[in-house]
Amino acid sequence: MSPHTTSSPLSLDAFSPDRTHWLELPAHRSSVGVARRSMSARLIAWQLPGELCADAVLLLSELATNAVRHTLSTRILCGLGLVPDRCLRVEVHDRNHLCHGLLPCESGPDDEGGRGLFLVDQLADTWGVDRSRRTGGNAVWATLRV
Repeated sequence: MSPHTTSSPLSLDAFSPDRTHWLELPAHRSSVGVARRSMSARLIAWQLPGELCADAVLLLSELATNAVRHTLSTRILCGLGLVPDRCLRVEVHDRNHLCHGLLPCESGPDDEGGRGLFLVDQLADTWGVDRSRRTGGNAVWATLRV
């Protein structure tokens, strides 16, 4: 199981704009697909390996879906960044001012949902949640080694 932390050693705010990409969207289910396509295009432009791109897009999709489904936010902010130590960082910020811990839940074999954070936990090298400096809500993040 990947290490899970509740405090991030890095934030995309600390890096230059040419190494980051941000997209703000309404908190609607259709926005998750828009975020996937936009972030996928950016990852391809950065010439990252295909498997890494696929993993990053899956992480983004799970985090954005959680923000849309489980917060009261009307907008979400999605970010990608190439950070030091050869890491790719994925962040999804909401405007939910109620900070809560995130834990993977146990889903039954017939459940249609409830596996998002389990996937994040299995796929990411590290992940966690912080208070967002950009939105005042939650910033859920995950990192992958490049």
